[in-house]
Amino acid sequence: MKYSRLTKEQFEELHQEFINFLATQSITADEWTNLKANKPELAETELDVFSDLIWEGVLNKAEYLEHISAQHMYLFHLGEEQMQAIVVNIKNDVDITTEEGYDWLRENLMDENVEFLQADKEYSDDKNLDKFKMIEQGAVITKGDLFKYFDKLIN
Repeated sequence: MKYSRLTKEQFEELHQEFINFLATQSITADEWTNLKANKPELAETELDVFSDLIWEGVLNKAEYLEHISAQHMYLFHLGEEQMQAIVVNIKNDVDITTEEGYDWLRENLMDENVEFLQADKEYSDDKNLDKFKMIEQGAVITKGDLFKYFDKLIN
């Protein structure tokens, strides 16, 4: 398995897609029930293959990632050849994950306690795996509103 298995909730949400996936494998509902009961390792493999297919599709479409912690905001634009990063560092004890802290940041963008960094990073041989690892570390896929805002602000 390349990525990680979808959660029970994700499988439930993608129930129809999973049925279609099984159909492409020529597995009927009765055969699936039989597979789960008599060959659980094969059923597990099917779940893993489906999970990887879903992750591949999601990662191919992802254009922006964000990872926000108490003192740091990591914003990524996932380009074709490389990813662009904007990092916002807070150099005091303001926690930007709280409403008050985020409001402070919005009102004090040019404060000496706010530092902006930019970098470009090349992908490894597997850019989707690079994206997935960032998600595993806490990044979330977004529409890129924060990245675009800060990109205009500092460039």
